[in-house]
Amino acid sequence: MTTTAAKAAALSALHVPGDPLIVVNVWDAMTARTVARTPGVKALATASHSVAFTLGVADGEGMTVEMALAAAERIVASTELPVSVDFERGYASTAAGVRDNVARLIEAGAAGLNIEDSLAGATSDRRPIVEAAERVAAARAAADDAGVPLAINARTDTLAGSPDAWHEAIDRANAYVDAGATSIFMLGLNTEEKVANAVAAVRAPIAVFAHPGYIPLARLAELGVGRISFGPQSLGLTLHHLAAAATQLTARGDYPAELSYAYEL
Repeated sequence: MTTTAAKAAALSALHVPGDPLIVVNVWDAMTARTVARTPGVKALATASHSVAFTLGVADGEGMTVEMALAAAERIVASTELPVSVDFERGYASTAAGVRDNVARLIEAGAAGLNIEDSLAGATSDRRPIVEAAERVAAARAAADDAGVPLAINARTDTLAGSPDAWHEAIDRANAYVDAGATSIFMLGLNTEEKVANAVAAVRAPIAVFAHPGYIPLARLAELGVGRISFGPQSLGLTLHHLAAAATQLTARGDYPAELSYAYEL
């Protein structure tokens, strides 16, 4: 796969209900290279939270679009695998602005993206459904202009902000599919029943955010999920081990075995 179009097509094809794409989220060139070299890894995905924090700014579009695009370009350049970029809310106030920014993201080599419908975070108000769908359609239009079958993982935060708003969540999901999304990232699917019902009701593969205490990975596959990610938790995992090593070393303890980890650029 040498072209962005080929990578985008491959990324979309990896979203298989029952045999989900599992992405351990990355945030820079080094983490991208490390994860990409791991056996079994077929694609990469960034986490905006992690990218933003490593740049010293807040999540939730604390980055400028230029910062987000530069980070994406570095990550894409570090691997031959398809890369899905967490593009937050598109870094634009209008659908036309989203279209322009997604065009730039495709130029940077992204094979896919996440775009979300909340106004200020997962538990905040959502954009009106028509407006949110227009922004997904704008991303698809940018991809069509570029001749790239971009994998659009449209995120709806409905259940995260309003756990009882099931019908709204499904209506939004299918509106985004109709607008050009290739998969739907639904936060708030916190039970097996909800996962199974979403898989049955949405006309595209379902993506979920997994974490300790959540439904086991094997069971998520059995329920028909098409994509599983971990967001900024992979950064948390890394920082936890770094802090533990720092504690051990400053206490003049044993050398952590991982201190001799051999890495390459």
